[in-house]
Amino acid sequence: MALINYLTKIQFDFGALALLPDEMSALGMAHPLVVTDKGIGDSGLLQRLLDVMPDAAQATVFDGTPENPTEASVRLAAEIYRETGRDSVIALGGGSSMDLGKATALMVSHPEPFTQYAMIEGGVARIEPVLPPLIAIPTTAGTGSEVGRGAVVTLGDGRKLSFVSPQMIPRVAICDPELTLGLPARLTAATGMDAMTHCIENFLSPAINPPAEAIAMDGLYRATRAIERAVADGGHRQARWEMMMAAMEGAMSFQKGLGAVHAMSHPLGAVQQPRLHHGTLNAVILPTVLRFNADYVGDKYARLRKVMGLAKDADLAGEIEALNARLDLPNGLRAMGVEETWIPDLAIAATKDHCTATNPRQANAADYEDLFKQAM
Repeated sequence: MALINYLTKIQFDFGALALLPDEMSALGMAHPLVVTDKGIGDSGLLQRLLDVMPDAAQATVFDGTPENPTEASVRLAAEIYRETGRDSVIALGGGSSMDLGKATALMVSHPEPFTQYAMIEGGVARIEPVLPPLIAIPTTAGTGSEVGRGAVVTLGDGRKLSFVSPQMIPRVAICDPELTLGLPARLTAATGMDAMTHCIENFLSPAINPPAEAIAMDGLYRATRAIERAVADGGHRQARWEMMMAAMEGAMSFQKGLGAVHAMSHPLGAVQQPRLHHGTLNAVILPTVLRFNADYVGDKYARLRKVMGLAKDADLAGEIEALNARLDLPNGLRAMGVEETWIPDLAIAATKDHCTATNPRQANAADYEDLFKQAM
């Protein structure tokens, strides 16, 4: 078992879920709210969690996490937390469940209005170290939210915003690749490309943070070599281990900031119909942004090619497009149901997203309109 103390306490390896009782005891967690979604319940993973808990009868389960967390779902979870006298949160699932768990912990410990804690509203400094204990347990290998310092929530006014603070990093992350065995191929591909995009965008951010860059590059190295194997063979244990590590490392390097890929995928993720998967959006948009940034990154593309095992003269964006095709992911936003009439509003929203500030090449609304059109 690997115990990693970096940003937070991380228990990482096959079988790590069995350590949940000890971690709960260390944090004084007696009456947790388990935040998850109905798919996790149907898959049997929720029951596996309850089976190892010291007293499952003392847990209350909230399984109403939507595909993209909303302010309404956070309010509902917070209401249940208060009404049932909970003292802590366990988030079990993909990025949506973990983000909702973090946002719930924020809401139950801070005064209204909730919106004031969004990063773009200057909320980082308003988040105090009073959140209840939270343990995050990922069941996919994508967002890395189990070690991330933020949660992304679609507010009632339609904006999809990030709530970010070191106080929001889960107190413990239990990363058990066993929980990802048998994950469907398309979901494995989409979440895996989410992890790869995190590593690439973090590395390309112009912020100065060499340690974070090194972590991102290690994550990219692992993901590049494991993602196709994990998609082809959902039970391949080593590939699942590598992908979960890559996802975690992608989030560990968030301190550098992301870029235009996420500035574009966030407003798309706020669209109510059709519901658009965040990782799939990142995979589809990434090649377009790589072309946009190409002349603004110094030697970093050469370094990416080396880590990814590509030829020195390889077209990096083209290689990502080819990988998407091999993974059977959509070949553009139009194939996902995005309509061109949305583009002007999406472009404006992208300029207001906090991720645009750390893109290597600054982009205005006109640039984003062109990028959305190219990604169609």
